[in-house]
Amino acid sequence: MASVSDTSDRPVVPRLALGLAALGRPAYINLGRERELPAERTVAAMRAATWATLDVAYAQGVRWVDAARSYGRSEEFLADWLDDRGHTDVMVSSKWGYAYVADWRADAPVHEVKEHSSARLRTQWAQSRDLLGDRIDLYQVHSLTWDSPLFDDADLLAELADIAGEGVRLGFSTSGPRQADTVRRASALEVDGRRLFQTVQSTWNPLEPSVGGALAEAHAAGFHVLVKEALANGRLVVRPPEVLAEIARRHEVGPDAVALAAALSRPWVDTVLLGPAGPAQFRANLAVDGLRLDAAELDALLGLAVPADRYWNERAELSWT
Repeated sequence: MASVSDTSDRPVVPRLALGLAALGRPAYINLGRERELPAERTVAAMRAATWATLDVAYAQGVRWVDAARSYGRSEEFLADWLDDRGHTDVMVSSKWGYAYVADWRADAPVHEVKEHSSARLRTQWAQSRDLLGDRIDLYQVHSLTWDSPLFDDADLLAELADIAGEGVRLGFSTSGPRQADTVRRASALEVDGRRLFQTVQSTWNPLEPSVGGALAEAHAAGFHVLVKEALANGRLVVRPPEVLAEIARRHEVGPDAVALAAALSRPWVDTVLLGPAGPAQFRANLAVDGLRLDAAELDALLGLAVPADRYWNERAELSWT
């Protein structure tokens, strides 16, 4: 695959990162993904789609890529792309805790299995290191919940601290209706008197803003705050509420750009993850760059919020396709 042209004169986009959840495996829950992906989702085709998206993102100034052990072959695709392109200015983050078990089958009954244990950490850290080496700047607990066994596992916490001792930043991502409780509990974790985590990655969007207060507290305490699923797994794009659609028409952008702008408007947000299924979706997302919503528009979008339990129940019903 030929390299893209030199992009050294392009400005870096500091508040956006590219997530590979929709590209590293043949099936995922994002709506609208099928519009962008190859007709045949072979490993080779998905690698090519990932590389094409990485090329466009790099050319447009994005320098942070987020993967996970459970995102199929995302770490492998990213490592091969970095080796081929020779980029040394890309920050890499990944996550452990979920294992990908679908064996590249889109119709698998189960796609990933969660386990927050020392054994899972040791296995997946070795796998991530084997693929990405010292390129990993940030390693995150994947989808931590307030009742995770991690909180009371002293050995696991010590092993995480050992990874931090290697110079790797640690973080955690959250999911579920009690994200705020999780953020507050994990933010307070210490090992030998030192704070364990430095970053937090949570779901926030106009439908599910309940974690906002806890993220503001984390930001004020010095945590780097990342927002994921700002498009509600594509629900805000494929079937946007009329309020959102009207704002998009007014600004002559897609509903994705409006939802992303809402996330970027939060003063406690440091980075918003884009999760496109290909270059065209990435370019549509990038329309957020320079988009500013006024106070009335932001208030209207926040009026779309639904109870957290309802949001997460509806998310759980999304099909892997």
